[in-house]
Amino acid sequence: MTAPHHEPVRDPSRDDAEARDAAIGEIDWTAPVPGSRASVFTAPSGPLAVVSLGDPANPRVVLVPGATGSKEDFVLMLPLLAEAGYYVQSYDLAGNYQSAPAGPPEGERYEYPLFVDDLVAFLESGAPAHLLGYSFAGIVAQLVTAARPELVRSLTLLTCPPDPGNSYRHVKRIGWLSTYLTPRQGAGLMIWGVRTNKNKVGPSRLAFVRSRFAHTRRECVDDIVRLMKHAPDAAGAVRATGIPTLVATSAHDLWPVERYALLAERLGARLAVYETGHSPCETTPHQLVRDMLALFDTPR
Repeated sequence: MTAPHHEPVRDPSRDDAEARDAAIGEIDWTAPVPGSRASVFTAPSGPLAVVSLGDPANPRVVLVPGATGSKEDFVLMLPLLAEAGYYVQSYDLAGNYQSAPAGPPEGERYEYPLFVDDLVAFLESGAPAHLLGYSFAGIVAQLVTAARPELVRSLTLLTCPPDPGNSYRHVKRIGWLSTYLTPRQGAGLMIWGVRTNKNKVGPSRLAFVRSRFAHTRRECVDDIVRLMKHAPDAAGAVRATGIPTLVATSAHDLWPVERYALLAERLGARLAVYETGHSPCETTPHQLVRDMLALFDTPR
């Protein structure tokens, strides 16, 4: 495993990723990616909505969205990865958007084992994959990588909460509030921030993320916030696997870059920082895919 470092030195004349990201305009986030296939995967928790793109014979990439998110968060990345020669798949987490019917038995809560078991089952359904976990799903991806390293070829943690324990405690400006807010109150604050466009996304994106709340189960969001206040520390176990790992974040994410640098150090991972907010998959997809492809080429 290479030592932690920031983005590798590149020849700017050969790298137009930043320019291509800057040229991204309004898109229809509900439109299927040309050539993609929608399906349903029967996971331990129930039916999960899946999108796939590329030749299934190619090396596999699995992108897992976070709380209140969905597979559509990766629509700009899917074609880039497929064009690079990969078979890329994503699914909505149990309880979220088109996977809303999936979840625990009645009277029980969404817990880490539910999300871990779903991801393990999905990875087992195909070839070992280059795995990306976005935000909350980054915690789940670490747990899966530590437990089942034979299923994971590389690991990318995209704006994943960088601290174990109460992962909200170092959130910029309002982290101190996390000690006093209940999970339901914290979830309400997060939903309010999305609905009122604190991320300053375009009108098409805002309309889509607002519409998802009509499908996502509120008890799932509450439970995920509760889980993020008790995040396990899997960094040491992940590092011990020797799997190439990338910590990808942004200068304007919820957590300071310094917290991500510490996470990368604990993981023995590369660190990439983009000039954007919490969602590089939406705003800097070309730069993110560029760095993921470099990670894929890293020998174990």
